[in-house]
Amino acid sequence: MVIITLVMTILRFLLNEKGRVTPDGLRFMRSAHIFPEIDNTITPLGYILSIKFFTFFGLDEFWSSKLVGIFSFLLIILIAKKTNFYLREVITTCSLFGFVSVFAATFSETLTLFSIFILLYIAHLIIKERLTNKKALLYLSLGLILIFNIRYSALFIIGATGLFGLLSFKKNYGKTFVLSAIFAGFYIIFYKFLFIDYFNKNYVDDFLEIGLKPTSLLLTEFEQGLATSFNPFVHISNPGGGIINWGIYGIGFFNILLIAFLFIRTKLSETEKYMILIGFSGIVCSFLIQYFYSTDALGYRLLCPFTFPIWLVYFKKLFNIFGTKIYLIGALSLLTGFAFTWLSKGNYLQNRKEISNYLRTEKLDKVPLKFYVKDLEDLENVQISELIGTVNSDIDFTFKAEDTLKKSTLTPHKVLQKIKLDKNKYQ
Repeated sequence: MVIITLVMTILRFLLNEKGRVTPDGLRFMRSAHIFPEIDNTITPLGYILSIKFFTFFGLDEFWSSKLVGIFSFLLIILIAKKTNFYLREVITTCSLFGFVSVFAATFSETLTLFSIFILLYIAHLIIKERLTNKKALLYLSLGLILIFNIRYSALFIIGATGLFGLLSFKKNYGKTFVLSAIFAGFYIIFYKFLFIDYFNKNYVDDFLEIGLKPTSLLLTEFEQGLATSFNPFVHISNPGGGIINWGIYGIGFFNILLIAFLFIRTKLSETEKYMILIGFSGIVCSFLIQYFYSTDALGYRLLCPFTFPIWLVYFKKLFNIFGTKIYLIGALSLLTGFAFTWLSKGNYLQNRKEISNYLRTEKLDKVPLKFYVKDLEDLENVQISELIGTVNSDIDFTFKAEDTLKKSTLTPHKVLQKIKLDKNKYQ
């Protein structure tokens, strides 16, 4: 199943017309390309530096980002096998189509999932008292700091770790969890003043804003995001609505009820309690932070660092009840994912060839580019910039019409009048 999941991950981006890249992915690749210059502090440097690392072997930022995703998946499996820590559960969870889509994309969540799995294993060793005293404190603190250097949402995991320590304070390992969370908290304070404020002193003012969306909209997005995140077969709903969404959401909500039932009715180990706590806390905090911090609508991607440990515990319970039959869930999810990928396929390699030839002909393949759009919500045109960014990652958006007079500023019209792209007809 591991080999099939790996092949499916590769097909997932090769059969996508733009190689599974988003505007966030463009920013990651551009930041890696221009490093050590720092042009933004929207995200930490961990994922960016991992992309940069592979470019030293002659790869461009696009292929480097895909290697990060593939290696993150393989390392999770390898560590699980080496340590015999949730191996069956990891294999099944990573085979779910939603997680395949994450590993195939240029998302920082790929590296986040790997880091979270390391954290879970460290926490397990501490709880079992196989890692104690200063070494336990050091490893757990570094694990928390590592995740924060990949995604800022690790703040929720740090908080949950401290809370777990407080709830277990009378036990030998309780203080270790509390102190690790405190040390990670101090690191965040220093990070804020020494990194964020140095490169972008207006970061807090720019991103903190009360009342960005009404509660009714936030709740709707949250419910839909939860339902798709816990649907083992389909993680994407139809934006146009329709009866098919009732099935997608229905399976997800039924699965959530089953998870809650199993967690309540079966005995949970201390490690499982920690995993559930960081998952549940992360999901709740991800929802609440939207009231004053600008984020995308919650979905499988943003929630996967927190649903990941919940899926692991859930599958462990199912394996204990049904045995190896549970592998069928992963197999069915891969089959569903392949059908979805094939029916909605585009040809990334062909599109990359077209874009590469265009940029070389126009002598724009090695110069900084801008791409003009009126609105980032104009997905059809934004996707052209995403495809261009997989070839020349030094590209940024502009909203100024006067910039289109420059040769280095591209527009959808400039590009599409000279090339033809193989597009997903089920957009």
